[in-house]
Amino acid sequence: MIIYPAIDIIDGKCVRLSQGKFDQISVYGDNLVEIAFKWKEAGSKWLHMVDLDGARGKKNSNPEKIKEVALATGLLIEVGGGIRDMHSLENVLNNGVSRAIIGTAAVKNPEFLKEAVKEFEDKIAVGIDAKDGMVAIDGWESKSSLQTLEFAKRIEDMGVRTIIYTDISRDGMMMGPNLKAMEIMKEAVSMEVIASGGVSSITDIQELNKIGMPGVIVGKALYNGAINLKEAFELMK
Repeated sequence: MIIYPAIDIIDGKCVRLSQGKFDQISVYGDNLVEIAFKWKEAGSKWLHMVDLDGARGKKNSNPEKIKEVALATGLLIEVGGGIRDMHSLENVLNNGVSRAIIGTAAVKNPEFLKEAVKEFEDKIAVGIDAKDGMVAIDGWESKSSLQTLEFAKRIEDMGVRTIIYTDISRDGMMMGPNLKAMEIMKEAVSMEVIASGGVSSITDIQELNKIGMPGVIVGKALYNGAINLKEAFELMK
């Protein structure tokens, strides 16, 4: 199982939200390259980065910060937030990023998703953010009318190979992942499912590994010291 340390960005700073609420922000620094190197030195090959300003439709300098991290560290990086057309998608993938995560646009503009998958194949992932069993959009601030499993099967038929599945109610809350929901999603589709939301201990990572999740994103637990990433990698060996 791949562990993906997370760097969520607002105004060029590394932050964590609680349940995706923008009025509940913890800031962990503004030197993103330094933070990324910390996770690389702990043994990470991948990094999960989200432009939270972009997710809310705001123009900002975060893409340049992400490019700087990619070029400086050489890490494999997946990036989400504000990728809603081919122009923004190409900009992300031309900046040293290995995989682009399409979220809101996958719901609102399925033709764009089809075009993206046709053009870039496994460099495309879709973020499925669950709120009361429904797909959340617009930086988690709105709920769509799509059920998560229904949507997952729909995008699988389009050729999507990877999804990042987040339980918003658990995200940033340090209460453990929704193991049942993650397992149901993994069993329902043949896509690679990366679990996100609520991971608060190495035990949580081990439990996700037991149910066969191929990947897990870890955020707040790294920044508050609840998980030692180097120890987590050693255990997973």
